[in-house]
Amino acid sequence: MKQPKRIAVKVGSNVLTRPDGRLDLARMAALVDQIAELRHRGIEVLLISSGAVASGRGALPMLKDESVTSRQLFAAVGQAKLIEHYYDLFQEYGITVGQILTTKENFINETLHSNQMRCMKAMLDNGVVPVINENDTVSVEELMFTDNDELSGLVARMMKVEILVILSNVDGVFTGNPDEPGSELIHDVYPDDDYSKCVSGTKSKYGRGGMMTKMKTALGVAADGIEVRIANGRRQDVLIDVLSDPENARCTRFHASKK
Repeated sequence: MKQPKRIAVKVGSNVLTRPDGRLDLARMAALVDQIAELRHRGIEVLLISSGAVASGRGALPMLKDESVTSRQLFAAVGQAKLIEHYYDLFQEYGITVGQILTTKENFINETLHSNQMRCMKAMLDNGVVPVINENDTVSVEELMFTDNDELSGLVARMMKVEILVILSNVDGVFTGNPDEPGSELIHDVYPDDDYSKCVSGTKSKYGRGGMMTKMKTALGVAADGIEVRIANGRRQDVLIDVLSDPENARCTRFHASKK
């Protein structure tokens, strides 16, 4: 297959979070290894990363409640730790990262949208990997993204990527509950296919979304001409596999509309 020049990778909280709710540093390191390899191949990568709240929860173990204020505090402390981890891990490969914290208003307001796009382009042009997340500390509920799946779709469109990869804790979209016998992985979704009845609205344990929001994002982005691949971020070298050999990799491919 033709190698893409620019991709966006969204990694969810359930990929980066351990069973105890804290940040999984080994998983982060594995993700960085793969992105560094893609960069070595000449592919520009925009990383939309969850994990700030999990990182903050680990730094503030004495705080047990999950109120809005506590989650804002987790995000404020955790985002600093999250970007520090990414910075150190990428530096091992001589790659510099930059942080972009955004809100839905930055995609609605034309001036803010243009400024944000210009900043991301400048980062890519200078070899910097943008690490993008919602600014949870200031986002108000009415203007929050549904989750980072929605944010990844907006970034993919804005930056005109060729492929959006959404890394979840399952292999993709199944014909039923992935844990139930008989459920099969749906490998290809074409523009006129309708698999909405296969997906429940159950939300993920540590994130705000679930497979329903991933599928909604994937269908919308694919309709705009960008291919989307949903895969299991906990599989070894999954990012390399779904980009190098998508026909044989365990993932769901949402084929882009050609209109």
